[in-house]
Amino acid sequence: MDIANEESERIEMNRRERDRLKVLYGVIQKERSQKEAARLLRLTTRQVRRLVRRIEDSGDQGLIHRLRGRPSNRRLPAELRQQVLAEYQRCYQGFGPTFGQ
Repeated sequence: MDIANEESERIEMNRRERDRLKVLYGVIQKERSQKEAARLLRLTTRQVRRLVRRIEDSGDQGLIHRLRGRPSNRRLPAELRQQVLAEYQRCYQGFGPTFGQ
């Protein structure tokens, strides 16, 4: 199994994800045990099994967090944010250069 899949588009990964991928491919290729991978990644063996399954199902893309590039589910409405910023500017006018920025 090759780490770079030429059929898919380019996948942006940070260093931590690339390091995880190397270790998990060792498990997939039977060069490393799940227990050893769990120790190296500071995860449980169950988490290692889940990550390996996601890589097998979705490829390298399966390792990337699914909400990357999307707004948080806990984000407050933009209108509320604007109201809070306006109130800060009204109440704390002149207290610092960063308010409202």
